[in-house]
Amino acid sequence: MEFIAKIFVMAISAIFINNFVLARFLGLCPYLGVSKKLDSALGMGMAVIFVMTMASAFTWLINIYILQTLDLGYLRTIAFILTIASLVQFVEMVIQKSAPALYKSLGVFLPLITTNCAVLGVALINIDESYSFIESILHGFFAGVGFTLVLLLMAGMRERLEKAELPESMKGMPIALIIAGCMALSFLGFAGLSL
Repeated sequence: MEFIAKIFVMAISAIFINNFVLARFLGLCPYLGVSKKLDSALGMGMAVIFVMTMASAFTWLINIYILQTLDLGYLRTIAFILTIASLVQFVEMVIQKSAPALYKSLGVFLPLITTNCAVLGVALINIDESYSFIESILHGFFAGVGFTLVLLLMAGMRERLEKAELPESMKGMPIALIIAGCMALSFLGFAGLSL
Protein backbone atom coordinates (compact mmCIF):
# COMPACT_ATOMS: atom_id res chain seq x y z
CA MET A 1 0.00 0.00 0.00
CA GLU A 2 2.90 2.34 0.73
CA PHE A 3 4.27 1.86 -2.80
CA ILE A 4 0.90 2.76 -4.35
CA ALA A 5 0.73 5.91 -2.23
CA LYS A 6 4.26 6.84 -3.33
CA ILE A 7 3.33 6.32 -7.00
CA PHE A 8 0.18 8.43 -6.54
CA VAL A 9 2.22 11.26 -5.01
CA MET A 10 4.75 10.96 -7.84
CA ALA A 11 1.98 11.14 -10.45
CA ILE A 12 0.33 14.22 -8.94
CA SER A 13 3.72 15.87 -8.50
CA ALA A 14 4.98 15.20 -12.04
CA ILE A 15 1.70 16.09 -13.76
CA PHE A 16 0.57 19.12 -11.79
CA ILE A 17 2.97 20.40 -9.12
CA ASN A 18 6.35 20.02 -10.84
CA ASN A 19 5.11 20.04 -14.43
CA PHE A 20 8.13 20.11 -16.72
CA VAL A 21 6.74 22.86 -18.96
CA LEU A 22 4.94 25.16 -16.55
CA ALA A 23 6.93 24.75 -13.32
CA ARG A 24 10.40 23.75 -14.51
CA PHE A 25 10.20 25.60 -17.87
CA LEU A 26 11.64 22.70 -19.83
CA GLY A 27 10.43 21.79 -23.30
CA LEU A 28 9.08 25.20 -24.23
CA CYS A 29 10.03 24.95 -27.92
CA PRO A 30 7.63 22.09 -28.78
CA TYR A 31 5.10 23.48 -26.28
CA LEU A 32 4.80 26.74 -28.22
CA GLY A 33 5.57 25.33 -31.67
CA VAL A 34 3.31 22.28 -31.87
CA SER A 35 0.38 23.63 -29.91
CA LYS A 36 -1.35 25.26 -32.89
CA LYS A 37 -3.50 22.24 -33.77
CA LEU A 38 -5.00 19.66 -31.42
CA ASP A 39 -4.15 16.69 -33.66
CA SER A 40 -0.46 17.50 -33.92
CA ALA A 41 -0.32 18.32 -30.18
CA LEU A 42 -1.77 14.91 -29.34
CA GLY A 43 0.67 13.16 -31.68
CA MET A 44 3.61 15.04 -30.20
CA GLY A 45 2.38 14.32 -26.69
CA MET A 46 2.17 10.59 -27.35
CA ALA A 47 5.65 10.61 -28.87
CA VAL A 48 7.04 12.50 -25.86
CA ILE A 49 5.35 10.12 -23.41
CA PHE A 50 6.92 7.17 -25.19
CA VAL A 51 10.36 8.77 -25.43
CA MET A 52 10.35 9.97 -21.81
CA THR A 53 9.27 6.57 -20.52
CA MET A 54 11.79 4.63 -22.60
CA ALA A 55 14.55 7.17 -21.96
CA SER A 56 13.94 6.87 -18.22
CA ALA A 57 14.35 3.10 -18.43
CA PHE A 58 17.42 3.06 -20.67
CA THR A 59 19.25 5.93 -18.98
CA TRP A 60 18.69 4.36 -15.54
CA LEU A 61 20.16 1.08 -16.77
CA ILE A 62 23.08 2.82 -18.47
CA ASN A 63 23.80 4.88 -15.40
CA ILE A 64 23.67 1.98 -12.92
CA TYR A 65 25.29 -0.79 -14.94
CA ILE A 66 27.79 1.12 -17.08
CA LEU A 67 28.54 4.63 -15.83
CA GLN A 68 28.58 3.92 -12.09
CA THR A 69 30.21 0.51 -12.49
CA LEU A 70 33.08 1.92 -14.55
CA ASP A 71 33.20 5.20 -12.56
CA LEU A 72 32.30 7.23 -15.65
CA GLY A 73 29.69 9.52 -14.09
CA TYR A 74 31.16 12.53 -15.87
CA LEU A 75 29.92 11.06 -19.18
CA ARG A 76 26.30 10.97 -17.98
CA THR A 77 25.00 13.86 -20.11
CA ILE A 78 26.64 12.62 -23.31
CA ALA A 79 25.46 9.05 -22.76
CA PHE A 80 21.92 10.21 -22.01
CA ILE A 81 21.75 12.46 -25.08
CA LEU A 82 22.93 9.62 -27.34
CA THR A 83 20.33 7.30 -25.82
CA ILE A 84 17.56 9.86 -26.26
CA ALA A 85 18.64 10.58 -29.86
CA SER A 86 18.46 6.87 -30.68
CA LEU A 87 14.98 6.56 -29.18
CA VAL A 88 13.73 9.63 -31.07
CA GLN A 89 15.13 8.28 -34.32
CA PHE A 90 13.20 5.05 -33.70
CA VAL A 91 9.97 6.96 -32.93
CA GLU A 92 10.44 9.12 -36.02
CA MET A 93 10.80 6.08 -38.27
CA VAL A 94 7.72 4.41 -36.75
CA ILE A 95 5.56 7.54 -37.12
CA GLN A 96 6.79 8.12 -40.67
CA LYS A 97 5.76 4.58 -41.67
CA SER A 98 2.53 4.27 -39.67
CA ALA A 99 1.11 7.82 -39.74
CA PRO A 100 2.54 9.90 -42.61
CA ALA A 101 0.03 12.72 -42.09
CA LEU A 102 1.05 13.07 -38.44
CA TYR A 103 4.71 12.91 -39.44
CA LYS A 104 4.17 15.75 -41.90
CA SER A 105 2.18 17.86 -39.43
CA LEU A 106 4.83 17.50 -36.71
CA GLY A 107 7.50 18.55 -39.18
CA VAL A 108 10.76 19.69 -37.63
CA PHE A 109 9.44 19.37 -34.07
CA LEU A 110 9.63 15.56 -34.09
CA PRO A 111 13.42 15.40 -34.44
CA LEU A 112 13.62 18.24 -31.92
CA ILE A 113 12.47 15.83 -29.21
CA THR A 114 16.13 14.79 -29.21
CA THR A 115 17.11 18.22 -27.94
CA ASN A 116 13.99 18.63 -25.82
CA CYS A 117 15.47 19.48 -22.47
CA ALA A 118 12.42 18.00 -20.72
CA VAL A 119 13.43 14.50 -21.86
CA LEU A 120 17.00 14.97 -20.64
CA GLY A 121 15.67 16.65 -17.51
CA VAL A 122 13.51 13.69 -16.54
CA ALA A 123 16.45 11.31 -17.01
CA LEU A 124 18.71 13.44 -14.83
CA ILE A 125 16.05 13.97 -12.16
CA ASN A 126 15.48 10.21 -11.97
CA ILE A 127 19.17 9.76 -11.14
CA ASP A 128 19.37 12.73 -8.77
CA GLU A 129 16.29 11.59 -6.84
CA SER A 130 17.72 8.05 -6.57
CA TYR A 131 14.59 6.50 -8.00
CA SER A 132 14.51 2.74 -8.48
CA PHE A 133 14.11 1.30 -11.97
CA ILE A 134 10.31 1.05 -11.73
CA GLU A 135 10.03 4.49 -10.12
CA SER A 136 12.16 5.98 -12.90
CA ILE A 137 9.94 4.49 -15.58
CA LEU A 138 6.79 5.70 -13.83
CA HIS A 139 8.23 9.17 -13.24
CA GLY A 140 9.14 9.41 -16.93
CA PHE A 141 5.64 8.31 -17.90
CA PHE A 142 3.94 10.77 -15.55
CA ALA A 143 6.21 13.61 -16.69
CA GLY A 144 5.21 12.80 -20.29
CA VAL A 145 1.54 12.82 -19.31
CA GLY A 146 2.02 16.24 -17.70
CA PHE A 147 3.75 17.50 -20.83
CA THR A 148 0.92 16.15 -23.00
CA LEU A 149 -1.74 17.65 -20.73
CA VAL A 150 -0.39 21.19 -21.00
CA LEU A 151 0.29 20.74 -24.72
CA LEU A 152 -3.34 19.72 -25.31
CA LEU A 153 -4.68 22.51 -23.11
CA MET A 154 -2.61 25.05 -25.01
CA ALA A 155 -3.62 23.63 -28.41
CA GLY A 156 -7.30 23.72 -27.46
CA MET A 157 -7.08 27.34 -26.38
CA ARG A 158 -5.10 28.38 -29.45
CA GLU A 159 -7.58 26.68 -31.80
CA ARG A 160 -10.45 28.55 -30.14
CA LEU A 161 -8.56 31.83 -30.31
CA GLU A 162 -8.11 31.40 -34.07
CA LYS A 163 -11.84 32.07 -34.37
CA ALA A 164 -11.91 34.88 -31.82
CA GLU A 165 -11.77 38.54 -32.71
CA LEU A 166 -8.36 39.72 -31.55
CA PRO A 167 -6.37 42.82 -32.41
CA GLU A 168 -3.94 42.10 -35.21
CA SER A 169 -0.96 42.72 -32.93
CA MET A 170 -2.12 39.99 -30.52
CA LYS A 171 -2.62 37.20 -33.06
CA GLY A 172 -0.20 34.29 -33.12
CA MET A 173 2.72 34.20 -30.72
CA PRO A 174 1.82 37.21 -28.51
CA ILE A 175 -1.45 35.66 -27.36
CA ALA A 176 0.24 32.25 -27.06
CA LEU A 177 2.80 33.69 -24.66
CA ILE A 178 0.08 35.36 -22.61
CA ILE A 179 -1.82 32.07 -22.41
CA ALA A 180 1.38 30.23 -21.43
CA GLY A 181 1.97 32.72 -18.62
CA CYS A 182 -1.60 32.38 -17.36
CA MET A 183 -1.36 28.59 -17.48
CA ALA A 184 1.91 28.69 -15.54
CA LEU A 185 0.25 30.89 -12.91
CA SER A 186 -2.73 28.57 -12.66
CA PHE A 187 -0.50 25.50 -12.27
CA LEU A 188 1.45 27.39 -9.60
CA GLY A 189 -1.67 27.01 -7.47
CA PHE A 190 -0.91 23.29 -7.27
CA ALA A 191 2.40 24.08 -5.56
CA GLY A 192 0.50 24.66 -2.33
CA LEU A 193 -0.60 21.01 -2.20
CA SER A 194 0.99 19.12 0.63
CA LEU A 195 1.22 15.43 -0.27
